[in-house]
Amino acid sequence: MTTFSRLAGIATAAIASATLAAAAHAAMFNPTTFTLANGLQVVVVENHRAPVVSHMLWYRVGAADEAPGESGLAHFLEHLLFKGTKTVPPGEFSKIVARNGGEDNAFTTADYTGYFQNIAKDRLELVMTLESDRMQNLVLTDAEVLPERDVVREERRSRTDNRPDAQLGEQANAAFYHNHPYGRPVIGWAHEIEALSTENALAFYRRHYMPNNAVLIVAGDVTPEEVRGIAERTYGKVAPGTVPPRVRPAEPPHGAAVRVTKEDARVREPSWSKSYMAPSYRSGETRHAYALQVLAQILGGGATSRLYRGLVVERGIANSAGAYYGANQFDMTEFSVAATPRQGTAVAALEQAVDEELRRVLESGVTEEEVARAKKRMISSAIYTRDSLRSAPNIIGRALMTGSTVADVEAWPERIEAVTAAEVTAAARAVIAEERSVTAVLLPAKRGE
Repeated sequence: MTTFSRLAGIATAAIASATLAAAAHAAMFNPTTFTLANGLQVVVVENHRAPVVSHMLWYRVGAADEAPGESGLAHFLEHLLFKGTKTVPPGEFSKIVARNGGEDNAFTTADYTGYFQNIAKDRLELVMTLESDRMQNLVLTDAEVLPERDVVREERRSRTDNRPDAQLGEQANAAFYHNHPYGRPVIGWAHEIEALSTENALAFYRRHYMPNNAVLIVAGDVTPEEVRGIAERTYGKVAPGTVPPRVRPAEPPHGAAVRVTKEDARVREPSWSKSYMAPSYRSGETRHAYALQVLAQILGGGATSRLYRGLVVERGIANSAGAYYGANQFDMTEFSVAATPRQGTAVAALEQAVDEELRRVLESGVTEEEVARAKKRMISSAIYTRDSLRSAPNIIGRALMTGSTVADVEAWPERIEAVTAAEVTAAARAVIAEERSVTAVLLPAKRGE
């Protein structure tokens, strides 16, 4: 390289570094937040590109908050919230939203339950009226509850019982969490779903559904003042309750590797994954959380990652390879690597190759150049999320449900930019340990079975 081109390269790198630093110091969504007198936290994200809004109501309750023997209850109640109130007949909620040009749905995870509607801005008060109504006035009878229980049982059959990959995932998850309720499937165990009742559902509803156990997030063509006024006229009328403490059994230290294997005639392509117990933003050695996000990007974040480049491109033994880390859990979480072998490659050979890549990280660490590239991709991707109407409510909602704050969300780019190669290597060495792992392998059934 000549002196001129070398200086040009340095200048280009400096410009890129300055651009990344500027992005890292920019806030994510610039939301406004306030709390109603009844304890409901409200977050408003202005996005005036189109006259539409995304309205999301999040409850701080999920499958991990169910009592033993009642797995699936949080998800079941999510279904039942569409069964009507004193003023809205069963099944009419979604029809009203659709007639007004909107769409709606709901979701349940281990840590939270959410309900959302995407609709024209001049229909915002309508959906806030509907949602605040079912926060306090749900009406349930066996006539609505028992048929819906059959719907959930069928959902489990179609999504889990009839899918070998889902069955393996469920068993691996149960093996991963020895004592913590994260080991239960969100949809519930089949035999416990069958025992859920109207009384179970109403008791769970009365215990957890209240304004001071919820967060309302509105994004779109609105101002904070507009949202505050509507929220006070609708949600503000709902009386607060006593929020139950979120007490969950702790996960004991893991001291032995676990392997879960499933063979099934329906499997056409084998798959392999390995998960390690890891801290989240809130639980465990939280100082490693941001570094683990960068590590996941370096190991498995796309075509230039170590795993993809090494296994798919260079060695040609895998069809896919990646890594995953979920920092947004209320309690401990997992750091995972996964791959699918190319035809002719044994799963054992693929596993050995992944372990070799991990061992290189543990022994030699990661480089500053790798970390810089990973951070640039991550922060650039975060910048693009600002364009989506639905991104802000989802990202902020998950954070608030799992112990983080709006300030934490806004500071994410800056915190990622501050991660060093030494911190990524230290995080890898703190988490990647064979005795804390669960390996899951999905295989075609052997001939003759």
